[in-house]
Amino acid sequence: MKVIVDLCVVPMGVGVSVRKYVTECQKVLQEAGLHHQLHAYGTNIEGEWDDVFAAVKQCHERVHAMGAPRITTSIKVGTRTDREQSMQDKIDSVARK
Repeated sequence: MKVIVDLCVVPMGVGVSVRKYVTECQKVLQEAGLHHQLHAYGTNIEGEWDDVFAAVKQCHERVHAMGAPRITTSIKVGTRTDREQSMQDKIDSVARK
């Protein structure tokens, strides 16, 4: 099943800047070959359900391995059965209005 996810991984107990942790999660998504788009407060990801959620798990594993004792993650998930839709399709449908 195809899924579009809005992911925000927040390491806790690592200080104010989380740039290196976000960068590591971006590497995970790139290595997984998932289409993704960073935005100001998270990352949009599209792909097959199992692939996307395996990458989310790997983000947690890598961020913990970097020394973050805690992580809080917000995830919004969207699926459709009536037709396929990409992140760009969603953006384009609003831009046409």
